[in-house]
Amino acid sequence: MAELLFWPALLLYGEAAVGYFGDARRPGLAGRAATWGVRLGWLVQTALLAVQAAREDGFPWGTWAGSLNLFVWLVVGAYLIWGCRGAYRLLGLAVMPLAAALLIVARAGGGTAVGARSHYSNVFLVLHVGLVLAAFAGFTLASALSALYLWQERRLKRRATTILRRPAPSLATLDRLAARTAAFSLLPLTLGIAVGLEQLIRRGARVDAVVIATLVTWVAWLAYLVLRLNGWSGRRAAYLALAGFALVIVVRLALPVTHFA
Repeated sequence: MAELLFWPALLLYGEAAVGYFGDARRPGLAGRAATWGVRLGWLVQTALLAVQAAREDGFPWGTWAGSLNLFVWLVVGAYLIWGCRGAYRLLGLAVMPLAAALLIVARAGGGTAVGARSHYSNVFLVLHVGLVLAAFAGFTLASALSALYLWQERRLKRRATTILRRPAPSLATLDRLAARTAAFSLLPLTLGIAVGLEQLIRRGARVDAVVIATLVTWVAWLAYLVLRLNGWSGRRAAYLALAGFALVIVVRLALPVTHFA
């Protein structure tokens, strides 16, 4: 059942990605269809996660691929907070291709199937994995807002003729929302890291590359917020947010997150 739900979720996310691309070129029906694709795809993926949870005695997303599946769901859910509004529709052009690609990777690793288990306790996995993934989803959204800021700034400087036909938030609004989203996301990451380090110390386990990369990501986003408080904004802050997002991708994909398996 879980595997059957994967395909409609992927197709709807893919339709949304294509639709947002069409909406960027010619605003209208494609953008509205893409928004419905996101909504329906997220509901289907929610059903997929519910099936996984119902068929497992423990936390079903404790593996690398399983946590990636949950991460995609959190990212799309965070996007829907603003993405349903017409002015923020282009945010989907940054979010939905990534979501569709990561969902494919999650399935390739077995993250959409039932049966993956972890030797860690359910409470630890819910707290640590849940908090860290929620934070990473927030950072992803902050980075998407920063990317939209850079795109909109470029359009304004070029005086693009289509700028009046494609509504988008002001640069100040995008800049402010990116900072607020990052600030709200840093707290769950801090708590998730604290829970993970406590578990490592209690078990006497070694600190691996994933833990180090997660700590570096925490430092990078903390530096982003500190620099924002000291006057950084606009393009410089947007590029720094994208650099922080690169670290998120490294932690989620480039490193083997098998210490939960």
